Amino acid sequence: MRILLATLVCFPLVAQTPPPAAPVAAPPAAATAPPTATPPAAEPDITGWVDFGYRWTSGIGGSLETYRSVVNLGAGPKLFGADFTVVDPDKRIFDSMHVRAAGWGGDPYGTLHVDASKSKLYRFDADYRDLSYFNNLPSYADPLLTRGIILDEQSFDTRRHIGSYSLEFLPGNWFIPYVAFDRDANSGTGVMAFTANANEYAVPTSLNDRTNLYRAGVRFELRRFHATLEEGGTTFSSGQSLYQSPGATNPGYLNTPYLGQTLDLASVGANYGITGNSTYSKALFTSNALPWLDLYGQFMFSQPDSSVHYQENATGNLYLPSEIVFYQSEQYLVSAAAKLPHTTASFGAEIRPLKRIRMATSWLTDRLHDGANSSSLETDALAGGPQRTALLLASSLASNYNQVETNLWFDATSRLTLRGGYRYVWGQAGDAVLPQAGELTGVEQAKLRRNVALGGIVYRPIPKVMLTAETEVASSGGVYFNTSLYDYQKVRTQARYQATNSLTLALDFTYLNNDNPSPGIHYNFRSQQEAASLFWSPRSGKIFTFQGTYSWSSIRSGILYLMPQSLTQATSNYAENAHTATTLFTVNLGHWGIVAPKLTAGGSLFISSGSLPTSYYQPMARLLVPVSKHVQTFAEWWFYGYGEAFYSYQGFATHLASVGLRYSR
Repeated sequence: MRILLATLVCFPLVAQTPPPAAPVAAPPAAATAPPTATPPAAEPDITGWVDFGYRWTSGIGGSLETYRSVVNLGAGPKLFGADFTVVDPDKRIFDSMHVRAAGWGGDPYGTLHVDASKSKLYRFDADYRDLSYFNNLPSYADPLLTRGIILDEQSFDTRRHIGSYSLEFLPGNWFIPYVAFDRDANSGTGVMAFTANANEYAVPTSLNDRTNLYRAGVRFELRRFHATLEEGGTTFSSGQSLYQSPGATNPGYLNTPYLGQTLDLASVGANYGITGNSTYSKALFTSNALPWLDLYGQFMFSQPDSSVHYQENATGNLYLPSEIVFYQSEQYLVSAAAKLPHTTASFGAEIRPLKRIRMATSWLTDRLHDGANSSSLETDALAGGPQRTALLLASSLASNYNQVETNLWFDATSRLTLRGGYRYVWGQAGDAVLPQAGELTGVEQAKLRRNVALGGIVYRPIPKVMLTAETEVASSGGVYFNTSLYDYQKVRTQARYQATNSLTLALDFTYLNNDNPSPGIHYNFRSQQEAASLFWSPRSGKIFTFQGTYSWSSIRSGILYLMPQSLTQATSNYAENAHTATTLFTVNLGHWGIVAPKLTAGGSLFISSGSLPTSYYQPMARLLVPVSKHVQTFAEWWFYGYGEAFYSYQGFATHLASVGLRYSR
């Protein structure tokens, strides 16, 4: 093309040149080098692969709502995955760029990652995730089940978009500035419960929220010292609305008269909005101060503030317990604001005083103090005229959490390492709501005290065997939450055997026993799991590979609670025994020129018994067949089967089949 253009440009000039005169002898000219042609720019080099194709479904047998809550894979054209790298030989805008993507084409979890860099100039990273969240299990939060009505009063159909982007300058230098931006946004619809004193009504809802995080800082990368200084801020907003248009009557879950009258909801419009912002300062460092001493630390301070506005209008036959009267409409307005300064700091060190001894110690503190106030106005349309109730509240929350921990490692022999340690956790929390209103208590205080003994061992009797064990034993004098770890014992052991270069066996055992003996609580929790895994790849996988895991687990828990109807004490018990297994077998089916098909088959299962017997099966098979140097075809089959013994209507079963191409270079 370049030769053709040059010819077209020069041809008219040649045509206008007069014929040359007779040759005249001339002195010889100095030799000149021929002009050097500029080589064309090299094309970028692309390596990697991309999988795309089409998925079919056999249709959902059983509960579509449960299938969407658990699996939620659909039919249609799909980008199953991609992973490729672009290298620019001329290094014009970037030296190299890497791209990864998976799950695009309507799947519930799509991801995209892009990073690009230019040596000693910049590095750019971007991550984006698109999540579809659907949760509508018919048996959950459904007081209407006893009447044969299947309706989840806490259901969601939302979509969340999460993006994270960062740009750093002068990578590889001792001084690296950077800027970053993160965004998390969510919107969708669902069903929520509108509670009006003696009754509860399922009402459609719409939801949205978004959080933006802006940050910038600088990293110092020296030979024995690393530090980061960062400033940032967030903006946050969240909104939710409940709406039932006038016309149809919503009876709620109460199907019997209340004090001789039937309660219902004729219409409702409720909206709340929360806005907030925060700025923070963060500093952290690591230092190899001496050959036998490492230090690290972190400090962060933030001070978020938020405001809340709520508006509610409802009509129907409603009940006001404080006045023991029925009314037909209400209006409720609330405004509130809060500030929450928050300080977090940690510091640690690792000391190696002797060749066989290593000690690590750390300290952590987390302190937050919240001050808030609110004003509300409620107007009820009673038979004798409207009644207005105004209320001003002031509240505070203070929480201080502290932890120190020290561990000592001792290499008793070249094959045996022992570890012993101690952790002490303490803190206090208190809140106050003044003046006391309704069910809100005035002042609450809680203290946290916990002593934890730590231990561990690593034993290598022979080069191919490794045995490890670690334990925690704790005693507490108080906790913030009833179901927190209190007096507990935790154990984990692992064994790994490298039988041959191609065969690996592993065993794993974990156990947790937790008790809170406080009066009125008596919470106990027991969990145990035993697992075994095997990986076999003879001749480096040239013939086949096999990997499989199996685990048995058990959970037991019990806690005292107050029954809402009578406020009498009862015990909530839960028990579960479960079997989980996963296998994956890959075999090379032969080799005929470039055609070398590969078959992968296996799957997973979960079977449990106890308080909620459940079964879940997910077998699969995949065939990959190369058709050229750069193109492979593949076909996949998946089966999803789910069932519950007590709630059989929540079971489902479906087959999914996919075909596609993989292009690689």
